[in-house]
Amino acid sequence: MNAPAWPAAPQGHEAFDLLATMVALVRPDGRCLFANAAFENVLGLSRRSVLKRDWFGWFHEADLLRETVAAVAHNEFSTSRLEAQLRRPVGAGTETLPVHVIVNQLEGSEATLVELIEIEQQTRQDREERALGQVQANKELIRNLAHEIKNPLGGIRGAAQLLQMEVESKDLSEYAQVIIHEADRLQALVDRLLAPHRRPHVVADMNIHEVCERVRALILAEFPRGLALERDYDTSIPDFRGDREQLIQAVLNIAHNAALALAERRAIGDARIVLRTRIARQVTLGKQRYRLALELHVEDNGPGIPEAIRDRIFYPLVSGREGGSGLGLTLAQTFVSQHQGTIDCESEPGRTLFRITMPLP
Repeated sequence: MNAPAWPAAPQGHEAFDLLATMVALVRPDGRCLFANAAFENVLGLSRRSVLKRDWFGWFHEADLLRETVAAVAHNEFSTSRLEAQLRRPVGAGTETLPVHVIVNQLEGSEATLVELIEIEQQTRQDREERALGQVQANKELIRNLAHEIKNPLGGIRGAAQLLQMEVESKDLSEYAQVIIHEADRLQALVDRLLAPHRRPHVVADMNIHEVCERVRALILAEFPRGLALERDYDTSIPDFRGDREQLIQAVLNIAHNAALALAERRAIGDARIVLRTRIARQVTLGKQRYRLALELHVEDNGPGIPEAIRDRIFYPLVSGREGGSGLGLTLAQTFVSQHQGTIDCESEPGRTLFRITMPLP
């Protein structure tokens, strides 16, 4: 006897794809008749894949959710709310996403309309708004700092050169040379701070996987032993307009920091960095709504970012590594913001994830 055909998605629900929250039409037996674009985006799977399996299987300890859907479908309640834990596939495993669930009746149908709201969604939006404000503050800080440093720096270097020509003592001449050398080092630092603001934005058609492959090659060339750099690409992501070199530098800065943080794991041979690309739908970036966006993840299995600086890692001159300049992530954030995108970070011991999100055409 053949298994019953899984029901096709009903017509007339395209408007649900415009919502930022996850929406599904679910029967009490777990059959999912429809899942919107936000649901696909959160799970990182196609709608066909979502509809193939028991809908309740996407949740931890789903008995209460199953009972609630059945109660609403059988008219015991017109609507009901509860908290649940959504399973989200990540690489070879899963992660848990806390959600607020609203179950509503559909008149004339046994199916229920289920809305899932990420509990952390508002927190993430607030964090993105703060990050955008931080980018602007960083720009002003860098410009003002460069202006305040460059003017006296030129005078200090010039005076040291004159002093070096006048003194006869070898020791004093060496001291003057130290001043000149340190002035040049500070000048180089100022130039690095100003570089992303001076360099013209060279826009052309590009593919994000070309960027990832270039970064992968550069990292493996520098760290050839003990580090696995894995690919997890969505090859359906379309080309878009952007500055290829800027994005290579942004991703390289993040991946290079990860590789350096993995020193102990590289020594024992189990260091891992994952470059992952995904499509996101109905994304808000900088208070503007985009139908499609690119998500690029750089994930490592290192010790994590020290908690003391976790909220300040994108600030200029903040580094968690001895000898670090504290400019890599600041420049990465600047380059991504010039593509109307954002960077955010999640970090704990054993897993650090940087997520770059940029709009797609």
